[in-house]
This record gives sequence, structure tokens and C-alpha cells, in this order.
Amino acid sequence: MGLRIAERWFEMRRVDDAITLLWEPHVVPLMRCNIWHVRGRDRDLLIDTGMGVASLREAARSLLEKPVTAVATHTHADHIGGHFEFADCLVHRAEAERLSEPRGRGSLRRDAFAADELAMLRRAGYEVAETLITALPHAGYALEDYRIRPARPTRIVEEGSIVDIGDRHFEVLHLPGHSPGSIGLWEAATGTLFSGDAVYDGPLLDELATSNIRDYVATMRRLRELPVTVVHAGHDPSFGRDRLVQLVDRYLKCRDRRIAS
Repeated sequence: MGLRIAERWFEMRRVDDAITLLWEPHVVPLMRCNIWHVRGRDRDLLIDTGMGVASLREAARSLLEKPVTAVATHTHADHIGGHFEFADCLVHRAEAERLSEPRGRGSLRRDAFAADELAMLRRAGYEVAETLITALPHAGYALEDYRIRPARPTRIVEEGSIVDIGDRHFEVLHLPGHSPGSIGLWEAATGTLFSGDAVYDGPLLDELATSNIRDYVATMRRLRELPVTVVHAGHDPSFGRDRLVQLVDRYLKCRDRRIAS
């Protein structure tokens, strides 16, 4: 299968004076995560770093004027591929080892998924094409050379840890279910939540090898009570509190029945 050469690998859009969204348009929707740049007075955050197919640091160089912390909302391949480019990496204790010693999805081909995983993804609403990218980052790029490169965790966080970037302070929320060390960053002063894959406006995945449905139900019940103004999620568009409640209620309606049975 021949793939064209992409003109550029990342796109970006300014959300407000402090937040910029970056994404990889040539990665299939299943693996196309949102990469959030948050500008602070003293340092910046990059919340998740995408697949690592091309250099995020190079693509974001116009944004990176201060020291930067690369936050891993969790350690699935589509969220930590670029962490190795940054000296300061933040991750929950439960997944620190997976950041420094990545396992799992080290391929850009569909055969990276087992047959039962593909079936689960189709049930959820995702079709997985032969390749996980629709273009190549540059001439001569070989799909077989793709690897998730290890990154060194320099800040291990847990529930209640504070991420201070000078003029903004985010509280770490431990939001397990999608994965054991999934976290969100919560700014109570503005009602802003960076939720990772704990919740997003698309098919939620709770049957992965790293998932736990009971934990996910507890996380969703917790999120329903959070007085959010805006959720900047790990995938798909941002949304407000009304949509959050809809997403949570839809999930709980399905999963509460399953747990009860």
C-alpha cells in the first residue's frame, strides 16, 4: 500500500491566549489524540504528545518559549509517542514504569491489534484500516521502523498532586478505568478539565487490556459531580458541562446494568 508524503505532520489551532491544540491529521481517528499546549508564567505544559511519528518539539517550537513539562494523562501509545523529546515528564505512579519501558502498540499496522481487540473496537464504532497512518512524514520513512521510545519520568504524581506553572495551578485527579493510572488536570478557578481518555466525545473504550469497568464507572460518577465549564479531552472536540452529563449518563446506563448482572 503506497502512502503519500505529508506536507506537514502536525496541525495546530489557538483555543485562547494560553491554550493551543495540536493534532496529527494523518493518524487514523482511533489513534489521533489531542495534544494540549498550556502556556504558564513560569513554565508550559504539553498534555500528551501523540504517536511520535514525527518530532513534536520541532513542530511546536514557536510555542515552546519556556521550560516545558510533558504530561502523560496515561501511557497508551497514541499519548506518549513524543515524550522522549522532553526532559521533564509527568505521569501517575501506576504507569511510570510503562513510560520508561513502553510495551504494547509498537506498530503502525493493523496487525498490531489482536483479533479480539479488533472485534471490540468495531463494536465500539471504530474501523481500523490496514495502516494507522494515512501518509508518511517524509520520503524514505519505513513503517517497520516505528517504535514507542522510552521517556524518563521526572515527576510521579498521585491524586491531589498540584501542577504549578506560575499563574495557573492544576490539581491531579486520578481517573482510573480506561487505564490504571489515567489522570486529569483540574483547574477549579476556571472550571477547566483536561480529561485525557477518562471521558471524551466519542466511543469510550473500557475493554482494553489495561481497562477496568468498575473503576471506569466510579470515575464517571465522580466526573458527573465536577463543576466543569469546559472539558479538553484526549480525543474529539472540547465540550461543556451539559455534554459531560450526557456522556456520563449514557455510559452509566449501559455499564451499570452490566455490573449488576
